[in-house]
Amino acid sequence: MDAHRSLVDGLSHILNKRLIWLLVGSYVAAGLCPSFGIWMRNVSFGEATVLTGVRVSLPMLMLALLLFNAGLGVQVHQLRSLLRKPLVLILGLLANSIVPVVFTFGVGVMARSWHNSDEKESILVGLALVAAMPVAGSSTAWSQNANGNLALSLGMVLFSTLFSPWTTPLALHSISLMTTGGFATALHELAFSTVLPFLLLCVLLPVVLGVVAQHALGQVRIASTKHLLKIANSAILLLLNYSNASVSLPSSVADPDWDFLALTMGIVVSLCAFSFSAGWWLARCLRLDTAERVALAFGLGMNNNGTGLVLASLVFADYPRVMLPIIFYNLIQHLAAGVVDRLLSDSESNPARALTATGA
Repeated sequence: MDAHRSLVDGLSHILNKRLIWLLVGSYVAAGLCPSFGIWMRNVSFGEATVLTGVRVSLPMLMLALLLFNAGLGVQVHQLRSLLRKPLVLILGLLANSIVPVVFTFGVGVMARSWHNSDEKESILVGLALVAAMPVAGSSTAWSQNANGNLALSLGMVLFSTLFSPWTTPLALHSISLMTTGGFATALHELAFSTVLPFLLLCVLLPVVLGVVAQHALGQVRIASTKHLLKIANSAILLLLNYSNASVSLPSSVADPDWDFLALTMGIVVSLCAFSFSAGWWLARCLRLDTAERVALAFGLGMNNNGTGLVLASLVFADYPRVMLPIIFYNLIQHLAAGVVDRLLSDSESNPARALTATGA
């Protein structure tokens, strides 16, 4: 039993420590050997009544399981102090919804003269799907590692997810006004017919069920399976990214369009830097302590791009370039989080290092 537990603990530690490189590996595998990922995407379990005309695919179920596991890990009692002073949380959620949309509008204005309209539209739609997503659950791990305010991090993740059936369509519709042709039609369809039932069924419901299951099972039982859940989450995340990336990366590898790839990467890096900086700047304007600044920076800088990729695969399967900004951002946000964490740990004047992991 002890040997089994040590093996599980060791594997969990390796997956957590090497996740970024494993994520890169999943993208390399998708570009070079996409057949298994395509097969995964084509596995269907029929149509969900609530998702009229949309088949329930294996990636959708994997996303739901990932978010169910996230719900198991949400410790609601840690949010009580935050809810007594909700102003910071509310402003953080508003900034998370507004900042990336404003950035995307700026890109749309500056990219009007780009020589290829399809490339420009693909980037805008990809950015729309990044901007419209709730805060990534992994932001809490990065924030905790940097001694950020864990209650604020959890609140950003939980409430941005709970409100996503309403905030996501609004963001998608806003950005659809900047697109044209088939891109505008598909984005409009996504905002007003597909995204709401999808988010209710595959995002909100699994998280709520996870929270309920945690309450029913008790934190002691959940804690005993913590490392198994981490291994399952890592495996699902890698397979989900591999499957969704297998749609767009093979063509980019076989026939790379270097100027489009460079433009996409430059814009994605700029968005990530802009979002992280906006969180830090907002916290400074509110005169928050360093722990809360850390939590807001990670909250604004990291989005749930797994959901964005699954959504893109539902509606934009005929536009594989749309997925590239989401794929790039998914990787860049973790690299940026690592850089921010390193800068914080190297700063001798960082008072957050004297705080507890809960940010209390």
